[in-house]
Amino acid sequence: MSSKIKKTILTNLPYGIIALFATKVGLAWRLAEGSALREKIANIPIGFAVAFETTAPSLHPADLCVGIAISAIIRFIVYTKGKNAKKYRKNVEYGSARWGTPEDIRPFVDPVFRNNVILTQTERLTMNNRPKNPSTARNKNVLIIGGSGSGKTRFWLKPNLMQLHSRAASLKAPTEDKQRQQEPASMPKRTNADTIRSMTLDKLAHFLSEWKAFGNGDEIKA
Repeated sequence: MSSKIKKTILTNLPYGIIALFATKVGLAWRLAEGSALREKIANIPIGFAVAFETTAPSLHPADLCVGIAISAIIRFIVYTKGKNAKKYRKNVEYGSARWGTPEDIRPFVDPVFRNNVILTQTERLTMNNRPKNPSTARNKNVLIIGGSGSGKTRFWLKPNLMQLHSRAASLKAPTEDKQRQQEPASMPKRTNADTIRSMTLDKLAHFLSEWKAFGNGDEIKA
């Protein structure tokens, strides 16, 4: 037996069992007293009681047709639900992934360049927590993964620090211990009152002392 045939049998076996069990519905209808529809419906509970006196399915042709019909309806419902599930792309086969286009990212980008988190040279994400279209709201956290010297600081952290997202008097930026990030030439300020601060996180004692001063607004030198 091939695996395909085996899979087909195992997939449809439950529906075969349902069909045999559903023959009880046809049997109960036949055993219900009365000739008119109203009488049949009124006496159907008695027909079910008699039909379920034994667990054996009914092999009467009419009952088998009823069982097959009920099983087919259930199979159709399951198939329809599975085909239209949210995790599937309707009428689109797997392997149809494509590269994103400017049209795909445009709804998530703020028209004002400085109001965005820079993701790549062409992709950005708005810092607005309440965009006009709520469906375009996204988490602002960004995870950058890369080896030493891969450009995490130079090509992502610095450009985003230079966006000056903070509306406070000074831009506070707890980051890694790199003096290059504080070079005046590479870190412009909006006003003379702006300051760029950093803190060292490698030693607990040093971190606690810096954090205390950081909260008090004192100048930090990592």
